[in-house]
Amino acid sequence: MGKLVAILLLVSAVLAGAGIWYTNTRAFYAPVEGPVTLTLSAGGDLTVLPARDVQAVASTSSPLGFRACFTHDLDLDALRFDVPETAAPTIAPPWFDCFDAEAVAALLASGEARAAVAYENVAYGVDRIVALTADRGWAWHQLNDCGEKAYDGTVVGEACPDRDTFQPLIEGSL
Repeated sequence: MGKLVAILLLVSAVLAGAGIWYTNTRAFYAPVEGPVTLTLSAGGDLTVLPARDVQAVASTSSPLGFRACFTHDLDLDALRFDVPETAAPTIAPPWFDCFDAEAVAALLASGEARAAVAYENVAYGVDRIVALTADRGWAWHQLNDCGEKAYDGTVVGEACPDRDTFQPLIEGSL
């Protein structure tokens, strides 16, 4: 009887672990079908990025679950764009292998890549950030000041959009 209980506990633990792994890496992520909105924001004006070979995934459970990789032929020195206060690429699901957050962060730290705000408030309190090298780009979502305040309980203030009338970005709408 004791062996049966031990085996049941072990099987339950393995199944629970597999379920947690699947939920965190597969269940809530899906490839983005259709056009992906890739822009650069400069003082409120948006410029559409002429991106090619776009691969993107998004999480159905969180606006922070967006990641994208693409190629481009932009002249970075000729571009105007808003630079985010911080640019911290977030880890993508392991199966989305074109987005390596540590490698992108290293490119940003070395100056080989430049970060830009792609779209402010793609979802409430969440900005789309892009990192660009001479021919490649990566995009992800991260909290902006309004998002950090809204989610930690601080009063957001007048600089943030009205949450009741806020309209999030619909991919491909620009």
